[in-house]
Amino acid sequence: MEKNLFDLITFGEIMLRLSPPRHERITDGDIFEKRAGGAELNVASGVALLGLRTGIISKLPANKLGTFLKNRIRFVGVSDDFLVYDDSDDARLGLYYYEMGAAPRKPTIVYDRKDSSATRIRLDEIPAGVFTSARMFHTSGISLALCSGMREVAVELIRRFKEGGAMISFDVNYRANLWSEEEARQTIQQILPMVDILFVSEETSRRMFQKTGALPDIMRSYAQQYGVKMVATTQRTVLSPRKHNFTSTVYCADNDTFYTEHPYENIDVIDRIGSGDAYVAGVLFGMLKYGDPQQAMRFGNATSSVKNTVPGDLPSSDLGEIERIIREHNSSEPVSEMNR
Repeated sequence: MEKNLFDLITFGEIMLRLSPPRHERITDGDIFEKRAGGAELNVASGVALLGLRTGIISKLPANKLGTFLKNRIRFVGVSDDFLVYDDSDDARLGLYYYEMGAAPRKPTIVYDRKDSSATRIRLDEIPAGVFTSARMFHTSGISLALCSGMREVAVELIRRFKEGGAMISFDVNYRANLWSEEEARQTIQQILPMVDILFVSEETSRRMFQKTGALPDIMRSYAQQYGVKMVATTQRTVLSPRKHNFTSTVYCADNDTFYTEHPYENIDVIDRIGSGDAYVAGVLFGMLKYGDPQQAMRFGNATSSVKNTVPGDLPSSDLGEIERIIREHNSSEPVSEMNR
């Protein structure tokens, strides 16, 4: 396989999301809308929509649901070259149900993903040529947490992509319903020396990694302790389920510099699921395209903010829309209320 054929390859479970229409309850509604989702697919699709070539490694059941997801993956511009198909009697697709919130009622998620086909992916099902075919590899703590088998594959993928010359991006994305803070801390600390770009929230840094001090000191500590080259932390202020403010801080170890900007304010939140992954996608695009941490921070903030405004897990913004949003966010002049 040609070296650096892909800008980004990700690894993770691809899921089917079922949601009652609008703000109906799971317990009351009779209809569910189906959509594709999954953290690493969200990231790969976001980068692809901005114009770079991406692919995803995962395992899907060899049935109609797997075909639906394969078609969605292709539709958002992500390569399906590295999808593995499960034709066993136990093949199944991970599901989750999402109920939108409206203050004071919070959004609700119910998972049905145990023993999905993705958790049974084997390293020998993944072509060896993939490890030298990408400029960057990305996965998340969710992939490490789902089961021991998937964790072993994820860690080995990180090692092999690193050896193949790819930059490694990792989103801690801690989920308390998947594993304990102690297990997560011990596992992730082992891979951090291989990570180039780290996404971690301030809360996770303080609770799970047990770090103390001011946020800049915490972010810098990952570089000092593990050699991480860039650390990104988001700052979201939830005014209500439908109104958020959002910005982030990016730390670059090469020049010991922090980058941030004034928040996107009063974001009209239609669907916040996937907005964190959209942020990761924007940051990774900024680094892959421009190699500039400040540009990465700006793209991350814009892609995350606008993702909140569209339904579903997957982003839907192309490069032109994101560049316009960045310009308007940083403009001191009045901007048009409509694109026309």
